[in-house]
Amino acid sequence: MRRKELANKIEQICEIMRRDGLTILGYMEQLSWLIFLKIFEDLEKEFKLEAEFQGRTYEPIIDPEYSWSSWARKDMRAEDLKDFIETKLFPYLRSLHGTRERDLIANIFKEIRQRMRDPFNLKEVIMMLNDIDFTNPEDSHILSQLYEELLMMMGREGGAAGEYYTPRPIVRLMVKIVNPRIGETVFDPLCGSCGFLVESFKWMKKQRKLTTKEYRFLVEKTFYGQELKALPYLIGIMNCILHGLLLPNIVRKDTFEEDVVAIPEQRFDVILTNPPFGGKVPKHLQDNFPVRTSSTELAALQYCMRKLKPGGRCGIVLPEGVLFRGGAYKRVKMELLRNFNVHTIISLPPGTFAHIAPKGGLGPKANLVFFDKGGPTREIWYYEVQGKFTKANPIRDEDLIDCYEKWKNREVSENSWIVSIEEIKERDYDLTARNPHKKEEEVYLEPEELIESVLEKEAQILKILNELRDILGE
Repeated sequence: MRRKELANKIEQICEIMRRDGLTILGYMEQLSWLIFLKIFEDLEKEFKLEAEFQGRTYEPIIDPEYSWSSWARKDMRAEDLKDFIETKLFPYLRSLHGTRERDLIANIFKEIRQRMRDPFNLKEVIMMLNDIDFTNPEDSHILSQLYEELLMMMGREGGAAGEYYTPRPIVRLMVKIVNPRIGETVFDPLCGSCGFLVESFKWMKKQRKLTTKEYRFLVEKTFYGQELKALPYLIGIMNCILHGLLLPNIVRKDTFEEDVVAIPEQRFDVILTNPPFGGKVPKHLQDNFPVRTSSTELAALQYCMRKLKPGGRCGIVLPEGVLFRGGAYKRVKMELLRNFNVHTIISLPPGTFAHIAPKGGLGPKANLVFFDKGGPTREIWYYEVQGKFTKANPIRDEDLIDCYEKWKNREVSENSWIVSIEEIKERDYDLTARNPHKKEEEVYLEPEELIESVLEKEAQILKILNELRDILGE
C-alpha cells in the first residue's frame, strides 16, 4: 500500500511538471535537484549528531538559511519562493568550495537551473516533497525503486537520455560476472546514471555481514566515477544517494582528457562501464592513448586497460565494430590478448540497446567483453543471448539466467562455445561471436529491420571513411 501511495505522489509531481511544459529529461532534472536538497538536510542532521557524539564542533556544509526547511515553507509566497531559488539559493550553492561535500554540491549546481515557469506549480511540487519522509528506511527503499523506474522510462525516450542509461539486467549480469569484493575499488570512467556503481554496491552489501570499518570503506572509499555532462552527473549522484551510497566519489571530468600513455597514478581493482557509441575523441586528445584513435569506444577500451591494477578485472560494453575491425582496432586487440586474459565475450542481439536508437530502430549490435589484468589470453568463452528485444519489449533478468548459469562452469552448449587464441590469430584478431553450433541459414528480415540494418552499416562505413580522412590529413 505504501508503495502505491508514494508512486502516486511521484506521478502527481511529474504530472505537475509536465503541465508546466517539461519533458521527461526536464522533470528528471528538477525532481533530482529538489530531492537532493531535501535529503541533504537530513544527512546534515546525521553528520551533526555524529560530530556531537565524538565531541566535535560541527560546521554546516550548507548554511542554515539555505537549507531545505528554511525556504520550503507553506507560508512563503509562491513568487517569493521561485525568486529566492533562482536569485539566491542557486548562486550560493554554485559558490560552495573547500571540502569534498561542498565541491560536490557546487559541481551539481554548476549548470543545473530551476526550469519551472509557474511559481505555483513549483511551490505545489515542493510541498508534496515535504510530505515524504526520506529518513524512513521503507520509504527510502521504495523511492529508490521508483527512481530506477523513472530512469528506465527516460532511457526508453531515446536520444540524449538513452546515451547514459544501460539496461539494468545487462548491468546486473556484468556485476555478477566481474564479482566486485569487499575491500576492492570499483570504477566507472563514463558513469552516466551510475547503474554500475549502484548495482555493485547492492551486490557487495549482500556478500557478508560487514564490520563498521568495512562498511565505512565500502561507502566512502570503494566507488569512483567520472561524468562530463551536467544532467547525468546530477542524476547519477541522486541515484547513488537514494540507494544508500552517500556522497560517492564521482567527479565532473572528460575522461578522455587524461593521458594514459604512461602508467596512471590511480588504478582500480574493478572497472565496469558502457562507453558512448559512435562518438569522436577530439584531435587534441587523441595522443592521450597508446594507439591514436578518434573512436570513443576504442579510446575507452584503452583507458580501461591502463586504469586496471595488476590482477584487476574489467567488464565493458562494446559495439560489434570494435570486435571485427582492423587497423588501430587490431593493434589494440593484439595488446589486449597479449597482456590481459580476455575470458568471456557475450553477444547481445539487436534491440538490446533500442533505447538509444533514433526513430524507433533496433540500436547498435553490442557485446559484453570481460578481461583480467593477468594475461595472456589462452581461450575465450562465448555466449550468444537469444531473444528479440525492442524499446517496447526490453531485455529482462530472466533472459540472462541461462547465460550466467553456463558461464559459471564455462559450459559448451547450443548457445555457448570456446575459441582458442590460436584460432583468434588465424582469424586475424577478429573477435566476433560466430556460433559454430548453428547452421548458416538464410534469414529474412522484416522491412523495418532491413532498413535499420542498412542505415547502421552505412553509419559504420561513414565512420571508417572519416577516420581514414583524418589519418590521410595528418
